[in-house]
Amino acid sequence: MKKNTVITKDPILKLIKRSLINLPTPTSISFLWNIGFLLRIVLIIQIVTGIIISINYISSTDIAFNSVIHLIRDTQLGWTSRYVHINGASVFFILIYIHLRRGVYYNSPIKTPIVWISGVVIILLSIITAFIGYVLPWGQISYWGATVITSILSSIPYIGNIIIIWLWGDFSVSQPTLNRILSLHFLIPFILVAIVLAHLILLHQTGSSNPIGTQPNLEKIKFFPYFLIKDISPLVLVSIIIRVLISINPELLGDPENFNIARIISTPTHIKPEWYFLFAYAILRCIPSKLGGVTAIISSILVFLTICIKKNKISRKFNPIKKITFWIIVTIFVLLTWLGGKPVNEISTILAQSITMCYFSVILFI
Repeated sequence: MKKNTVITKDPILKLIKRSLINLPTPTSISFLWNIGFLLRIVLIIQIVTGIIISINYISSTDIAFNSVIHLIRDTQLGWTSRYVHINGASVFFILIYIHLRRGVYYNSPIKTPIVWISGVVIILLSIITAFIGYVLPWGQISYWGATVITSILSSIPYIGNIIIIWLWGDFSVSQPTLNRILSLHFLIPFILVAIVLAHLILLHQTGSSNPIGTQPNLEKIKFFPYFLIKDISPLVLVSIIIRVLISINPELLGDPENFNIARIISTPTHIKPEWYFLFAYAILRCIPSKLGGVTAIISSILVFLTICIKKNKISRKFNPIKKITFWIIVTIFVLLTWLGGKPVNEISTILAQSITMCYFSVILFI
């Protein structure tokens, strides 16, 4: 009797019980609803492996690259934490893009607008964290990627030059810049965790949606044990995929040019970010104006906020046009990712401009 009383009064245990045991969950949800659980697990793995890597990392433009090589070659199991971290980022963005598009497909922005807004904020912070983390190894692509992306901030009227000088800490990307990036890369994930917790609290207040599109209060069951087991199954699959990837070809998703230490006097022939940023990079490159490119990149994510403010009377009904539109968005995203990895030429620029216009038009149409 006393044990039950302690569990009831303790706020942490009460929250765990309400969120992981007694949470009412629709019986009709599919494996697409397991993505949120996988994202939380991968985020925890990223934070843990990031802390392990930071123990061996030296924030110096002269030694940063060698410290990463030392971690991989000489530190016991250092290669594991390093490759789990960089490939975990790719898995995280695969999952987050699926999670985002699942929400669009099943009208989550209209059903739970506050939850949707917090999710878009999470995506923005994840993109910032991943980008600045890619700079830390101080390879050729890391350095020149940081130079190109941070330079576009100078296009912001009045305060652009002030922001870029403050961010660089110098007149170019250098030692002060690396110090700032390391601090931000260490700090932002903890802010991200706080927003994820808020995202979950808001979600649990309204409850999960479902493929049927109704409010199935009569068909909800407790989360434990059925849905907990259902969440663990895809987690095992993701774990196997990561393990196979880091065992066979851990650098498969990276750029070979980043194996070269950063050289200020030598510019790579083709600068491009990680694959999960290529769609945004294609949008940036196809716009001649720097300010227009910055606006377009930010808008490419924020445009999803417009979905939750629309009054759609058939949001809970089968709508073939919306389903077709969804798959058009997926196709456009894949095409932009493909174009972002191609060298710049007239044909690719024209294609990217046309597809970018379709990207914004289709999302605003939903």
